[in-house]
Amino acid sequence: MQLIPFIAVAAIFYFLLIRPQQKQVAETKKMLEALKPGDRIMTRGGMLGVITALKDEEAEIEIAKGIKVTFTRSAIGTVLNPNSPVKAA
Repeated sequence: MQLIPFIAVAAIFYFLLIRPQQKQVAETKKMLEALKPGDRIMTRGGMLGVITALKDEEAEIEIAKGIKVTFTRSAIGTVLNPNSPVKAA
């Protein structure tokens, strides 16, 4: 009888903390694998650009006309919809 509260707390932690985090990691991995040249992206640091080339774990991103930088794929935070404007903070 004394173990029931501990089991309940463990179940709550699993469903409120662990499971959503695992789902988010899987979605991020899927997004990073689906990157392709021409995608408009925003890095985790907030820099906007367009992917011009992809290598194994690197992405070359054009941040301004003629200015290209190389980031690791994990630095890419999100792929932006080309039809939606970027929200200013």
